[in-house]
Amino acid sequence: MRHDKIDLFWNDFPGMSDADSPPTRPFLAIYVAWHPKFASGKEIALSLFQHYRRDLYQNVAGGAGLPVMYRSAPPPGSAVPIDIPFDDAETCAVVLLIDEHWARDAEWVAWAQHLSDEADRAGLRTLIFPVAIDESALSSGAIREQAVRWDRWSSERTDAKLRKLCTALSYQFCRMLRRFLEHLERPALPEDDLLNFLKRVEVFLSHSKHDPDGEQIALEFRKFVHDADYDDFFDVHNIPIGLKFDRVLLEKVKASAVIAIHTDSYSTREWCRREMIQAKLSNSPLVVANCIKDADERGFPYMANVPIVRMDPEKRNRIDVVVGRLMDEVLKDFLWRCRVKMFAATAVRVSFIPRPPELIVLTTLRGRKPPTDTVVYPDPPIGAEELSLFAKAAPRIKLLSMTEWLAGAKP
Repeated sequence: MRHDKIDLFWNDFPGMSDADSPPTRPFLAIYVAWHPKFASGKEIALSLFQHYRRDLYQNVAGGAGLPVMYRSAPPPGSAVPIDIPFDDAETCAVVLLIDEHWARDAEWVAWAQHLSDEADRAGLRTLIFPVAIDESALSSGAIREQAVRWDRWSSERTDAKLRKLCTALSYQFCRMLRRFLEHLERPALPEDDLLNFLKRVEVFLSHSKHDPDGEQIALEFRKFVHDADYDDFFDVHNIPIGLKFDRVLLEKVKASAVIAIHTDSYSTREWCRREMIQAKLSNSPLVVANCIKDADERGFPYMANVPIVRMDPEKRNRIDVVVGRLMDEVLKDFLWRCRVKMFAATAVRVSFIPRPPELIVLTTLRGRKPPTDTVVYPDPPIGAEELSLFAKAAPRIKLLSMTEWLAGAKP
């Protein structure tokens, strides 16, 4: 098969039928279902559609991002929507927005139970994610799985609730893709290896203790993770008793998603700089929280080329935005690894990186066997000014976006 003919994801838009999908299965398909009488159902579903279809995911997943499909209006002659084809994707996530209308409709409750039974038979590659819009959902019999408790967020703004929902769902999507990757690498693994599936995403808070804000903001992040019930799945690091911090820190950075809390003194601290360099060399998912109050005298150069989210160091009211964006980066990383896995074994002298290239990437290529001739990165292509700089630093290495590489790949 020619690589330029690979179509990795469905070109799905509202109104497209399942029958229109190409034969290559996506790594993850998302279905959102709501009762037609639930007035806010379409709004929530559209928000999820826009979140997972946007450029952020398109650049790593290919096509138009992750396929997001709706189930709401029943076809003529039926009281419930058409079934969901779980086998049309490597992993399938079904989000059920269950409100009082769903809870009081016996046929919709039975449909939810049917989906749950079918998902159980499919194993961990297919999961049901109920969203309890109100308390009636919990006693209706429609929910058998642990639910997202939207009903507890009634005092919050809609945008904050949608952000919470995306963060919670994205985390579980990461688990599904991690399982898919592990089974590609080790097919003998049990299909329902639940303990392995439940491993947490580890989050490393890189911060300076040498100004009034760094440590306090890190503590606020920990408090947010606990108060939002994210500690059930985020593991925000402490150094274990009995181990030297310098032995642990860099190893933890390699295995974690990283939030760099960029306060005024961050760039002056040796260990903050070392953590940032290690995160870049390890291709760790990384978000910078820009918490500068006055000035950063140097501006550490290796903090660029990743998402930077502004957060007022005194108000500290955008922690949820930073955490949500970090989950986007973790999910992007898993999607990129899935995409690369399709052809990395046969790609000769090619290195795949999950972010646009920067000069520090050259240090990771030295000593590789076989040597790297081409570096492939997510779309879009970088500009001519960056290509010129790379050509001077590493004239023998070709830099190509994924689309450029696929277009020129040989059989």
